[in-house]
Amino acid sequence: MATMKVLNMAGAEVGTVELNDSIFGIEPNEVVVHEVVKNHLANCRQGTQSALTRAEVSGGGKKPWRQKGTGHARQGSTRAPQWTHGGIVFAPKPRSYSYVLNKKVKRLALKSVLSAKAADGELIVIDRIAMDSIKTKDFRNFLSAVKCDGKAVVVTPEVRENVVKSARNIPGVQTTTATILSVYDLLNAKYLVLDQEALAKIEEVYA
Repeated sequence: MATMKVLNMAGAEVGTVELNDSIFGIEPNEVVVHEVVKNHLANCRQGTQSALTRAEVSGGGKKPWRQKGTGHARQGSTRAPQWTHGGIVFAPKPRSYSYVLNKKVKRLALKSVLSAKAADGELIVIDRIAMDSIKTKDFRNFLSAVKCDGKAVVVTPEVRENVVKSARNIPGVQTTTATILSVYDLLNAKYLVLDQEALAKIEEVYA
């Protein structure tokens, strides 16, 4: 098992913790991670695009010229797709792009990302992440103290309102809980900052 330093919110080392190899020590599966990210982005699509087919555009009821003798190609309507202001061929209509992935696939992708974070030194474990009051400046100072100088996902074992509200105005910083980790959010962030209780909960849920 790999061993991680445990820091406090002032950035001082206060102990160590062993990481579960089945979650933080596997060989990352890039194909599975790609599939899960693609699924996430598909599920986020609104799917509200719409265009009119030739049956739905207004006008075009009259045949523009007689069938034969004009030298033009025969035409039955000025709303056919080849005409300006005509309908759209195979027009897009509102639909859902969402689809379901196997639960084991999503779990493997999450373990892959967590293992990659641990291997790259982008995992930071804090003994307890808590705020006495809602202070964005204090939370920014905490991130600086633990050398978290980029996009970050801060994970607590449960929703801690002061932490959420202190972090929400810091660009690139997201807060979440241990049971609803998003592969996309973890990949989009440089650092993963874990409360020690949240780490234990992750190992309990995903082991």
